[in-house]
Amino acid sequence: MNAGTSDYRDSGLVFPEGFTFGSATASYQVEGAAQEDGRTPSIWDTFSKTPGKVWNGDTGDVATDHYHRLESDLDLMKDLGLGAYRFSIAWPRIQPQPSTGSGAGSAVNQAGIDFYSRLVDGLLERGIRPVATLYHWDLPQYLEDAGGWPMRATADAFERYAEVMGSALGDRVHTWTTLNEPWCSAYLGYGQGGHAPGRGEPAAALAAVHHLNLAHGRAVQALRATSTGDPDYSVTLNFHVLRGRGDGAAEAMRRIDGLANRAFTGPMLRGEYPVDLLEDTASVTDWSFVEDGDLATIAQPIDVLGVNYYSTATVRMWDGVSPRQQNDGHKASGDGTAWPGSDKAVEFVQQPGPYTAMGWNIAPEGLEELLLSLKAQFPDQPLMVTENGAAFDDVVADNGSVPDPERLDYLRRHFTAAHRAMEQGVDLRGYFVWSLLDNFEWGYGYAKRFGIVRVDFDSLERTVKDSGKWYALLAKTGVLPE
Repeated sequence: MNAGTSDYRDSGLVFPEGFTFGSATASYQVEGAAQEDGRTPSIWDTFSKTPGKVWNGDTGDVATDHYHRLESDLDLMKDLGLGAYRFSIAWPRIQPQPSTGSGAGSAVNQAGIDFYSRLVDGLLERGIRPVATLYHWDLPQYLEDAGGWPMRATADAFERYAEVMGSALGDRVHTWTTLNEPWCSAYLGYGQGGHAPGRGEPAAALAAVHHLNLAHGRAVQALRATSTGDPDYSVTLNFHVLRGRGDGAAEAMRRIDGLANRAFTGPMLRGEYPVDLLEDTASVTDWSFVEDGDLATIAQPIDVLGVNYYSTATVRMWDGVSPRQQNDGHKASGDGTAWPGSDKAVEFVQQPGPYTAMGWNIAPEGLEELLLSLKAQFPDQPLMVTENGAAFDDVVADNGSVPDPERLDYLRRHFTAAHRAMEQGVDLRGYFVWSLLDNFEWGYGYAKRFGIVRVDFDSLERTVKDSGKWYALLAKTGVLPE
């Protein structure tokens, strides 16, 4: 199948009234202003300034300068017809120093609160619903210096941070999201080492899994206690849609599903860690960091489950002799493992194409499969696609436009897949395209472009790509365009 062809009936599909068409960004990837208005370093400031960690030595010091271009970016969102904007809050902009007391308000930076208050008000003024993520990977460096997510104290600090933000914005935010992709925070940050803070400690990665889960539950409780409006509550997970190959395919898929998916859905949505996950990782940790009452705290009811999907992964049992393949989609990697307890058992084999510029395979049927699977597992849980999009090497045309037919086709086919899932009874409330702007793409720096709006990283000029124009038509009409 070619990337430029469709295997689905698509144009003319109608999405239901009230379906949310949005787009998303993350604070470190777009804001810039890294040392302004009281903000102190996050782990990504430190990591990106460590030689060899990010392509070309790129950092988020300026990013897309969204901090200073807020009003014009808000106008751009309105022009695109977005119904909602999913953004994240930079924790070190809110609490730039360690708390010096027990009160939630200690060490709060008012300038940071004011920025996000202007953002939320600007969205509401333009008829765009604010969807605020508390944590999209920019942990304050002082918390990492004290041990980071493997330490229970970080979950304690996150609860206090949630109280601050609930009190400040909980009268206006439409949807609170506690965490974005805790899989990446735990396994890439503390196990594999390819993301900040760059540690390769398998036991620490699993401790981070639990403390991120605990932070989610505590944050939902704190936000509910402090928000005076009527917001929805959510969490966003990056689900691994797996394919198996060879003898033992089912076992390979079970192991990776446990680490990637059920390590989070188990405690968050069922109030338990899967027994097989604990058994698979027993050689790495005894899970003694799980304390009485933790699972009940984690399993807070949520209004919507955020679903991030980009591609599939193919796994098989490793023979222990041949070179182990690691085609798990995270090639800007460190020296550790993202799969503690299974790194000597399972390998990730090369996916069939076509591929995006990230080397990720294009498989819209995987999104349909994922949504149907989640409906089967959690039939009463509403869903939201909180990230889906593609990086391609865009070229500016002579007339200044940015034709990106591959990205447009990618989005069209994935929206069609989501629509097919809805026709089969999936309660899907909306869809957020990743991303609004070309931005700092973590370990790849500025070398990979996901945006439906092009950013010239020299002039910082914004240009709506053809995919952005197509998406604006979809957002404004609710009908899948040609």
